[in-house]
Amino acid sequence: MSEMLPRELLEATHRFPGKFLFKAIGRTEDEFAVRVVAAVREALSHDFDPPHELRHTSGGRHVAVSVEPWVESSEQVLVIYARIRELPGLVMLL
Repeated sequence: MSEMLPRELLEATHRFPGKFLFKAIGRTEDEFAVRVVAAVREALSHDFDPPHELRHTSGGRHVAVSVEPWVESSEQVLVIYARIRELPGLVMLL
């Protein structure tokens, strides 16, 4: 089986345009959750926050941020992933 490039894989497994779920886990310091939401908003050139949810760990050291914006293409998804990957405090990106 040949390896698929990220864009090809996205297009084979998702319909565009449509909603896409991003999940980022990071340290609660320095407003990590706010920066994740802002990164998605800016990548999409929106003046409003995309739908999102936060879940804090029981110890309060980490926060999971689920953001589900409407995206037009696989390219937008890749841009958003790239922006979130650059955020300080990121532990995991799904």
